[in-house]
Amino acid sequence: MSMLRAMQRNRMKIDLTVAGRGASVIALCLLTACATRLDSAPVVDQTAPLGTSAGQPPVPLGPPPPGYYRVKPGDTLYRIALENGQNYRDIATWNNVTNPNQIEVDQLLRVVPPGTNPSAAYTPGVVTAPVPGMAATPSGQPGAPAAPAASGPAMPPIYGSGAAAGATAGAMAGGSVPPAAVPPQAGASGGEMAAAPNGSISLAWPARGPVLNGFDDSKNKGVNIGGAPGDPVKAAGDGRVVYAGNGLRGYGNLIIIKHDATFLTAYAHNRALMVKEGDAVTKGQKIAEMGNTDSDRVMLHFEVRRQGKPVDPLKYLPPQ
Repeated sequence: MSMLRAMQRNRMKIDLTVAGRGASVIALCLLTACATRLDSAPVVDQTAPLGTSAGQPPVPLGPPPPGYYRVKPGDTLYRIALENGQNYRDIATWNNVTNPNQIEVDQLLRVVPPGTNPSAAYTPGVVTAPVPGMAATPSGQPGAPAAPAASGPAMPPIYGSGAAAGATAGAMAGGSVPPAAVPPQAGASGGEMAAAPNGSISLAWPARGPVLNGFDDSKNKGVNIGGAPGDPVKAAGDGRVVYAGNGLRGYGNLIIIKHDATFLTAYAHNRALMVKEGDAVTKGQKIAEMGNTDSDRVMLHFEVRRQGKPVDPLKYLPPQ
């Protein structure tokens, strides 16, 4: 009898062991099935920009309309104004720019006065290349991230009223045409001479010294005049100072004078500036002292710009 009971107990243990193993196998199968279903779930790419398909490049923007300029990485309002023959304060007013750090890559800026015929008044600006002797810092390349405003040169002081507008273009993009602001009041950037009937201007030499480098449309956008530190730099003609500072890379301490609706002159690498923005100047007036800021030698880099396009200064200066 005791042997029979022992056999029954052993049989029950075997049955329980088999049942336990079966339950473990079933649980393992269920876990494996769940894992398989989780691994096979579809993955959806949610990183594509709104309005574009994943992996597709953004649609390139078309050329700006006549009378407008599309901001590129590394641009400043000072350089845009110089290359389009305008006062940077006027461009700021026409485009409602009130913060110097708020021009954006791909932003459209009006570069001719509101109410004018852009096709007739607008002459596309050209990119200014560093001239020999300029230790220019490279700006951003097309397609590269824009340099932060904090890494650029210090903003020059702003004199008088008007919006400050010389920041390096930031990395944000905006492509809408800005609204036309009310034109600045008469005298806001006035004081320039009336344009000559034939579109020409008679200028005087801004400094005494040898011409070190002549005009070259691809290499030197003006002429370089040699001299000694502190030599006087004089206004080449009557006009109004529309820029005085060091915010354009490669130009050092720079003065820009607007003579009329057509002509600007630029005076670069000065040691000291004797005038400020908004000052009216006369031909032959001392405006700066020659120096070598942003240059490897003492010299005056002198540019003449006709509607923003660099032209040979020697065509507008008397023989030496």
